Amino acid sequence: MRAVKSWGLAAVIVLVLGAWMLTGILVQGGKGPNEGERSVAEAIDGGDGVISNAVESSGMAAEPHHDENAIDPALTIAERNDMAGGADADARQVRTKTFTMGAMPLNVTLRGTTVAYSKVQASARTGDIVTEVAVQIGQKVAEGDLICTLDKGTRQSGIDQARAALAQADVALEKARNDLATNVALRDKGLASPNSGEAFQTALSGAEAGREAAAVGLRNEEVELENTEIRATVPGIVQRPVARVGDLLNAGQSCATIIQLDPMTFNGAIPQTRIGLARIGLPAEITTIDGHVATGKVSYLSASADPATRTFAVEIEFSNPDGVFLDGQTAAASVDLGNIPATLIPQSITTLGPDGGLGVQGVVDGKVVFYPVTILQDTRDGAWVTGLPLTADIITVGQDYVTDGQTVNATLEE
Repeated sequence: MRAVKSWGLAAVIVLVLGAWMLTGILVQGGKGPNEGERSVAEAIDGGDGVISNAVESSGMAAEPHHDENAIDPALTIAERNDMAGGADADARQVRTKTFTMGAMPLNVTLRGTTVAYSKVQASARTGDIVTEVAVQIGQKVAEGDLICTLDKGTRQSGIDQARAALAQADVALEKARNDLATNVALRDKGLASPNSGEAFQTALSGAEAGREAAAVGLRNEEVELENTEIRATVPGIVQRPVARVGDLLNAGQSCATIIQLDPMTFNGAIPQTRIGLARIGLPAEITTIDGHVATGKVSYLSASADPATRTFAVEIEFSNPDGVFLDGQTAAASVDLGNIPATLIPQSITTLGPDGGLGVQGVVDGKVVFYPVTILQDTRDGAWVTGLPLTADIITVGQDYVTDGQTVNATLEE
């Protein structure tokens, strides 16, 4: 009995809900505003059946309510803004701020590597056996430091012979001078013929030439002995290959390689869009991959582009007194190309124009003006852009709800 009562109550509830739903409105989407609305009873029997007649006679049927002032949802945002900003509409409230054009620092970042200023071979100027190696790999050397020593052989004997020859030449020169002086004295007293002095003058010239030749010979022998000591011609660090004791070096062969790390150069490439702004002497900051930083100046710009990348080779010279920069390190260089006129604005105030281009909304004489802009550089302080006048009142609040030419009530920020 209890189950019968429950089922009966449920049936009554279902009938009541069904009757109530028959009095409602069915909205069918996809047909535009106010075009897809009809009663539920009409949807069931077409509007002329028993259900529709019963619902209508009960007076409970709901009637569609259409707001004539409602905005058509099919309109675009731009069309809605046009309707809201019509001649009879109130001026929209916006907030503006004055931005003034300034000087934007123009920097270009280059990728490249550090390169030693020079790699010099400590080469032998004479040939002989290596008897001593005075340096080790990785050792710092200064200009003039001893690197290797060669066997002196008979070079000291050659010097002794050259000195003896020079002494003989000095004696011969002194005798020729005395003979000429005696001849001059005799000619002055008429005891010698006037043309007799030519022979003594010729003898003196020969003695002078002999003395000069002997001096040159001595110097050559001394240089030959000095060349047995191979010294550094530049300051730097000794690198492989290094000769060993017992090696035979001929003239021109290397005893060791010296890499010069001060100064250093940065080798990179500058894009062709910036090559017109680059020039010799521009300041630059070099940062290696391990965090070392140095400042330098552009020392070389190529006049020919790489055919593969269309970039121009650039070299930046910088000092490296402590030797913390090494040859071949990956590095980046920021080259200061000067300043160009631009305006620094918050990137948040940019918007899209009617053609989809990026720009900002300004206010001139109470009307909105759209300024197309080009972003040159994005920084922590904002975006540097071009395309704005020297001074412009730019909308900072409400720029997305107004259009070009619309009258607005602008409040200027301090």
